[in-house]
Amino acid sequence: MVFKCPGQDNRNIKTEEIGCFTCGYKIEFFSDEIKRFCPRCKRPVFKNRLAGCIDWCKYAKKCVGDMRLRNLKKGLIC
Repeated sequence: MVFKCPGQDNRNIKTEEIGCFTCGYKIEFFSDEIKRFCPRCKRPVFKNRLAGCIDWCKYAKKCVGDMRLRNLKKGLIC
């Protein structure tokens, strides 16, 4: 059995390109990602965190767990 978040619909996922702050390489981010590593310089690149499903979905705690949810909201986990 594969668990799928009841609040997530893959048809709504979008992409955007963000330039690496170190070397300028364009990195593709999906709308559900906030951190990627630059393939050129290997440094972490963070997308500005906007309100996401963990902020409004009634299943967020069940989906990611209580401790991880608290850490995500504090920005401690990417």
